[in-house]
Amino acid sequence: MERESMEYDVVIVGAGPSGLSTAIKLRQISEETGKDISVCVLEKGSEVGAHILSGAVLEPRALFELFPDWKERGAPLNTPVTSDKFLFLTKNSSVQLPTPPQMNNHGNYIISLGNFCRWLAEQAESLGVEIYPGFAASEILFNPDGSVKGVATGDMGIGKDGEQTSNYTQGIELHAKQTVFSEGVRGSLTKEIFDKFQLRKNADPQTFAIGIKELWEISPDKHKQGLAVHTVGWPIDNSTYGGSFLYHLEDNQVSVGYVIGLDYQNPHLSPFDEFQRFKLHPKIKSYFEGGRRIAYGARALNEGGYQSIPDLTFPGGLIVGCSAGFLNVPKIKGTHTAMKSGIIAAESIAKSFEKEKKEFGVEVAEYKKQLSKSWLWSELFKVRNIRPGFRAGLIFGFIHAAIDTYIFKGKAPWTLKHHNDHDSLRLASHCEKIDYPKPDGEISFDKPSSVFLSNTNHEENQPAHLKLKNDLVPIDYNLKYYDAPEQRFCPAGVYEIIYDDQGLMPQLQINAQNCVHCKTCDIKDMSQNINWVVPEGGGGPNYPNM
Repeated sequence: MERESMEYDVVIVGAGPSGLSTAIKLRQISEETGKDISVCVLEKGSEVGAHILSGAVLEPRALFELFPDWKERGAPLNTPVTSDKFLFLTKNSSVQLPTPPQMNNHGNYIISLGNFCRWLAEQAESLGVEIYPGFAASEILFNPDGSVKGVATGDMGIGKDGEQTSNYTQGIELHAKQTVFSEGVRGSLTKEIFDKFQLRKNADPQTFAIGIKELWEISPDKHKQGLAVHTVGWPIDNSTYGGSFLYHLEDNQVSVGYVIGLDYQNPHLSPFDEFQRFKLHPKIKSYFEGGRRIAYGARALNEGGYQSIPDLTFPGGLIVGCSAGFLNVPKIKGTHTAMKSGIIAAESIAKSFEKEKKEFGVEVAEYKKQLSKSWLWSELFKVRNIRPGFRAGLIFGFIHAAIDTYIFKGKAPWTLKHHNDHDSLRLASHCEKIDYPKPDGEISFDKPSSVFLSNTNHEENQPAHLKLKNDLVPIDYNLKYYDAPEQRFCPAGVYEIIYDDQGLMPQLQINAQNCVHCKTCDIKDMSQNINWVVPEGGGGPNYPNM
């Protein structure tokens, strides 16, 4: 059956900061020039912001460029950072260190990125952008010449058996002169674009981390609105990259999270459990005693920076935001760079439309050219060597970062390389098992109760969106040599090894209903046997105030 189709000048996949900034800037240019540019944004979450998760401290530089009057417009930036603390933790104590210059948050704001995206969506719609939440783009469409024609949304009402149910609704095609991919980290369609047009051939492999976050309401006497705390050290070992954040928002709320680089080596390591025991540190636990945990979530983030940026354009479209990998790792910030990439993308597309008269399949080469002239590019270039320096361990990483920052000032005559995260795990037999404490139900918790707080839900009668390329690999390879690390690197209990009544015949059970769309499995699986694709639109977490 032929699918219904709709045509726009620009279709944007993903309503995060970069996609919404692209849409807003396109419509601003349209109003300024009087030349109409029709813009549509597809969002797989049930609403804008439902799948958005970040720390988050916002550097408002790009926001000022987009809306100089953002304060008058009521942007939800309610908590300016008032002070920074940077702590090195040992098992039972802490030492306050000088705050690295990149982590100085003077002039920045502690925010809910989900609420910020909801506000951006309101601004976009007021400018005439059409936003469709609950519609997951599942297929890339191509013109006869191989250029991108647009995307199609997934069919809904397909049962686990692959057959249409009584609720079947066919997906629709969205055709565009330019298709902008802003899916965030490890987007399923962006991966296809990388392969189709070989966009990563001139870049280092992207490297990632997993960020796990909780939102707490704490006692007023322990709350210090505007305080931003970061820690390194315990509980992870010297060879593992990671650290924590505690951000004191308004209304006695604190965002607490832990980030671990996915190039870790020990297959017995569990990022979720490292986070839970981190909260039991005497310096940290005191914040949460007597408090109440109100939300939970997890998301992968990209850490490759400058040397991992792929080619960004192809016939018929381009890539913005975290899909491209614009996070500034030493700053622990990527929203301002994501927004800037969207602004430059919009300006470049508009210029192309004026020159090419809105033709299908044009490659907007101006985008990369203008990015390379922007503060985004120079900002990422200056810090390019800091993250890969930590591959040699925490102590060396700090020494190298200090030399790179204070002596070379980001202009060292070399650029360190990145490697694939899925190649980093050592054999389970060569690594020490980790004895994690049982959750106490007050400060530390288990995965089921955490996933419950993420409000995650998927239509149960649908094909699993976690696809195995080879059904034999999880037992014959992952379990045999690495003790099935997917049981631990997933922060939502999606992957379980189960046995028969005699304790024999292990099988991998995939609890796709639990998936919080963090994409860690797609990244860290040693054999790259897991392929994350979009489920039915609207499925997944529904994050409040995250």
